[in-house]
Parts: sequence; structure tokens; C-alpha cells
Amino acid sequence: MSACISLTRSAVAFRNSRTLVLVRYAQTAAAPAPEPKIKRFQIYRWDPDTPGDKPRMQTYEIDLNTCGPMVLDALIKIKNEMDPTLTFRRSCREGICGSCAMNINGGNTLACLNKIDTNTSKVTKIYPLPHMYVVKDLVPDMSNFYAQYKSIEPYLKKKDESKRGKEQYLQSIEDRQKLDGLYECILCACCSTSCPSYWWNGDKYLGPAVLMQAYRWMIDSRDDFTEERLSKLQDPFSLYRCHTIMNCTKSCPKGLNPGKAIAEIKKMMATYKEKKSSAI
Repeated sequence: MSACISLTRSAVAFRNSRTLVLVRYAQTAAAPAPEPKIKRFQIYRWDPDTPGDKPRMQTYEIDLNTCGPMVLDALIKIKNEMDPTLTFRRSCREGICGSCAMNINGGNTLACLNKIDTNTSKVTKIYPLPHMYVVKDLVPDMSNFYAQYKSIEPYLKKKDESKRGKEQYLQSIEDRQKLDGLYECILCACCSTSCPSYWWNGDKYLGPAVLMQAYRWMIDSRDDFTEERLSKLQDPFSLYRCHTIMNCTKSCPKGLNPGKAIAEIKKMMATYKEKKSSAI
């Protein structure tokens, strides 16, 4: 008797599960397909390997229903599914590496952090970082930028190297806090390429990003070469081409303030010059 009851319950359970599957299938089948949301992207294109090729804007259309929320998602979708010749830099997709820096709708930013404007009536326009030589499509030539960064010697320098590698160089909590808002720079060059002074004198003026990193090492309590670092900036161009336009601070995708760092260097420079003149 109990076996019959058990068998009956199993049959009911089977029928119920089958009914549930059929209901779910019917619900899925009845769900209407989402209406396409076609967004247009106009992207700067130029291929130096194609003879006679001139810079132009190429338009692509993407259904936002099948695309991620960020501009980098759209670029990856275009490259993977529409045009494999489209060239751009990208790596972490998390706003850490700075590789995907470009000019989107008139502002320098990171494509991985810039959300797609869902207003399908507006075209999203994408260019490489401005006022830099272009390698191809959205890839700028960063050689000068990196050479300037190298010139400030962005590493800890000690006059007494006898303890190097033997013990840690400690600093107080207060001294460590001075580096906040500086060390987070990812060298994406969004700030420098938005600075008119850098556009005009990019070969001599170091630019916001590099100067902010120079300041980061000047105020590091563990570094012994602050005066030497200041002396290297004593010329009309390296530092003083900054006119406090503040485009750098507005464009920083990490929310940093290069303009403030440059102002602090100028104050340090004034004190340094006073000390130097009094010593003479």
C-alpha cells in the first residue's frame, strides 16, 4: 500500500515538473524581442600603411541591447564583429592601466570608464588624444610623453646608499598621507593632452601629468634629492608654461588635481630660489 502511494506521489511530482517546464517555455517564447536601440559611432580612421589614405570619420551602428554599457565595449564589439582593422589600445578595462585614453565627444577620458550616451539621436564621436602624432586610428604616439616622464627620474633617490636593500625606508603616517592624490596617477595623458600650454610647447613644457609625478617625489620624505629635482625645472619652459587653465584637473579620469600639484611646485621653487640666493 505504501509503495503504491509513493509511486503515485512520484508520478504527480513528475507531471508537476513537466507542467512547470512547459509553462516556463511558454513564457519565454511569448516574451517579445526588445526593440533595437541603434546607436551611431563616428570614429577617427587613418592607416599609414595604406598609400594615399587620409584621416576620415567612419560611422558604425550598434544595437545597444547587445552591447556593454561602456564606450570600450562598443569599440571591442566593432572590432570583433564589424571591422577587424579598427585599431585602439586597451588592457585592464578597469580604469587602472590608462591604455584606452582617447577623446570622446570632445573630452579626454578613458573609454572603459565612459558610459555610452543612450540617447540614440546623438552620434558618439571618438578621436585619438589631441595634439599628438597618430600611429594609427585611435593610437597616439606616446614617445615624447614617456621620455618626459623618464627625465624627472620617477623613483626614490638616496644620497646614502649603504642601507639599500638591507632595511625598509620608513615614513610617518602623516608623510605617507601627503602622497595621496598623487601616486594614483596612471599616466593616461588625458590631462597633458587637454592642456593648451602642452599643445603649444609640448617639446619643452613637461605637462601636468609629468609635473604632478615630479611633485610626488619632491615631497616624499624618503627622497633626498628635492633640491636637485627643483633645480632641473629652473628654465622658462619645463614648469612655468603652466598658466593655470585647469583643463588638466577637469579631464582627469581619476579625479586628481595636477593644477594644484604644479602650484605647490611653484611655491617650493620660490623658497628654493630664496635659499640659493642667500647662500651666494
